Amino acid sequence: MRKTPESLRLHIGIFGRRNVGKSSLINCIARHSVSIVSPEAGTTTDPVKKAMELQPLGPVLLIDTAGLDDEGELGELRIKRTKKIIEATELAILVTETGQWGDFEDGLVKEFNEKKIPTILIINKVDENPPSADEVAKLKEVCKSVLSVSTVTGEGVEELRQEIIEKAPQSFLESPPIIRDLIEPGETAILVIPIDFEAPRGRILLPQSQSIRDVIDNNSICIVVKETELDQSIANLKELPKIVVTDSQAFDRVKRSTPDNVLLTSFSTLFARYKGDLLTFAKGAKAISQLKPGDKVLVAEACTHHPIGDDIGTLQIPRKFAAFLGFEPEFEWAHGTNFPEDLTKFKLIVHCGACVWNRKQVLSRIQNAMSQGVPITNYGISLAYVNGIFERALTPFVDQYPELKELFEK
Repeated sequence: MRKTPESLRLHIGIFGRRNVGKSSLINCIARHSVSIVSPEAGTTTDPVKKAMELQPLGPVLLIDTAGLDDEGELGELRIKRTKKIIEATELAILVTETGQWGDFEDGLVKEFNEKKIPTILIINKVDENPPSADEVAKLKEVCKSVLSVSTVTGEGVEELRQEIIEKAPQSFLESPPIIRDLIEPGETAILVIPIDFEAPRGRILLPQSQSIRDVIDNNSICIVVKETELDQSIANLKELPKIVVTDSQAFDRVKRSTPDNVLLTSFSTLFARYKGDLLTFAKGAKAISQLKPGDKVLVAEACTHHPIGDDIGTLQIPRKFAAFLGFEPEFEWAHGTNFPEDLTKFKLIVHCGACVWNRKQVLSRIQNAMSQGVPITNYGISLAYVNGIFERALTPFVDQYPELKELFEK
């Protein structure tokens, strides 16, 4: 469990002013020193992450952030990085002190509420200055979950651990399906995994390994092959597989080998639903046809890997778009958390599968794009669209999203 990827951990963000004891609090929760603690305000300059187990909840990721009241030019940069953490936060812990509550904290609670982030309010340093009953009552009008804590004496720390367990969002506790709802126990899924320059030697990529596990957990049969062995694999079966899933880069070749009565989709399309909003991404792909020469398209990568070989984001998508449209739009790229705040200059955003992120972070980006009126799609769905297999790749999801039929007809 210690090797559980960050994307599968509950992201717990710890926020507040400088020097309220955020770092001390995260050390208490983790039961050992994770963040540097100092009486000097502003010691934490960048988010500090600690992966740990919080039983019976399971794997969590504690994120210590810089004080959101930081000052100066460097302080503004720290605040921006902390704001990025809010986008990934699934459970927020807001730390304050007795008599300190003000507009700053009200603003944070408002932002957490708008983003529907469960929040726990901590009144820290109660060994030095305990709050009055009236102050606690007033704070409970702002946030239902209020705890008095001392990181020095340990008061309230165990209660905080229990509150984290109780406040964990249902979306984390009930892991959404990747593929298991598309197949019945005993049915066969063939996963086509190209072995190229970007596949780590001796390993397979995270979306592929997670899909394999989802098939196995469903008591279904999983066959893993390269695209060159797909024909033989299907021929060896007594019954046709229920579904074939391929890497987006092999869509064309795999389609030719997959019988029409077998469901076909891609890992990226599976993850469009698992990590984001499949219907929004499908609608966004339709915007490709509306692009005009000179229009700007943003290609967003969640990770910061160095592109090698025939990279999908930097090479394949521009090339495929150009072949489909008859011209190449003006592409720009964003990697990791370096996502533009102002998206209005773009006519379309094409996002990767975000396998290294949690769903909350992807949904935050989708909401950001939608609020600015910019269509957004992802790698797999956009490639299916320009390759002429949009309907084929999305047909497995029609029962869940009947609106897809309307998109097929347009």
